[in-house]
Amino acid sequence: MRLTEFQELVERQFGPVRASSMLLDHVLTTMGGRTAAQAIEDGVEPRDVWRALCADFDVPRDQW
Repeated sequence: MRLTEFQELVERQFGPVRASSMLLDHVLTTMGGRTAAQAIEDGVEPRDVWRALCADFDVPRDQW
């Protein structure tokens, strides 16, 4: 998954304002206590970060 696709998915699922906040503020325990933005910056695959966000926010699996 490309970073642009990741960003589009997050915005589509959560809305542009909430998505921006989630990427910077929400700590993902499955990503070692990093935010989504930190995980991406550290080289974690965007698909893995997307799945972690989906799991934390109870997004239906068929939308992952």
